[in-house]
Amino acid sequence: MTAVNAPVSSNAAGALSAFLRGVERRALVVAELQCGDSTVAEQALVAVMRAFAGIASDVPMAQWPDRFWILLAHRTPIRVPAAGGQWAPELSHLPQLAPPARLALLLRVGGGLDEAAAAQILDMPVADYQHALAEACPRDAHGHPDAAGWRALAEQVQQRLREMPASRLQQLHQPAAVPAPGKDKGAASWRAPAPAEAAPRRGPARRRAGNRRPVWRGLLILLVTTGVLLGGAAWWKHRPAAVPPEASVPDGAVSTADPVAVEQLPADDLPVAAPADPAHAASDAAMLADPELMLARDADLYAWFAAGGPVPVDESQPQPNRPEPAAAGLETSAADE
Repeated sequence: MTAVNAPVSSNAAGALSAFLRGVERRALVVAELQCGDSTVAEQALVAVMRAFAGIASDVPMAQWPDRFWILLAHRTPIRVPAAGGQWAPELSHLPQLAPPARLALLLRVGGGLDEAAAAQILDMPVADYQHALAEACPRDAHGHPDAAGWRALAEQVQQRLREMPASRLQQLHQPAAVPAPGKDKGAASWRAPAPAEAAPRRGPARRRAGNRRPVWRGLLILLVTTGVLLGGAAWWKHRPAAVPPEASVPDGAVSTADPVAVEQLPADDLPVAAPADPAHAASDAAMLADPELMLARDADLYAWFAAGGPVPVDESQPQPNRPEPAAAGLETSAADE
């Protein structure tokens, strides 16, 4: 079928074809009643089927329904239908609704989706979706929700589902006819074009005799490669024996190839911390909690300062290394004589 052209396996293609045939009837009715134009609805549905066939292999089968309805609901002709649509007289309530409210109603009564699934497809909270359904509900003369009108509208939609001809669904999968010569190609059908007849395959062109590579060149490459391989194998077989590591260590040196002996220390050598005396635990806790603990720790400094401790020596001036004797500066009468 033309709409299902994704490169998938036979089993996946069969599952995809069965899924599309099971959902296309409801999707076509929802699209047609949303935009009021059967041609636009068919165009949108075929485009959605092609897009879904391209991503179906990357999506788990359990998510196929949600992903298909998301593609259809967010299609521009469906999300924002053009003006000028036409509806049957028994469905005259639909054109009176705003497009978002009408789509919310059709997904419920035409698509058969529950409120949670429809809200997820329209990307809105469930409360907002319920509000949209309330706006789309038919009203009586007093402005109250009309349950009978709701059931009649839902019955009309279900009747369209039952009376949908199979030939119309079959047309969704029919390729378009190739336009005759002389006709406008733009007037061709919007469906997929018919596959063109395969052109006769030509056999591989024969090379000219002048373009052939000489045979001796390939033989020469083969011989050189074989010689290199044989030479490498002979060298590997007769290579010199490796010198043991111990022989290369000079006298008086220590070889690093010897394993290091590791001995685990006995647990008895480990220092054992003395257990805390529970008798002093309370007094220690009271001392640590005392707010004047820091003052008590510096009590010796404060006591020295209060006792008038000596002034520190002024070390700003250089001091002599060898002080002169005390009698060096005294003069005597003997010296004067």
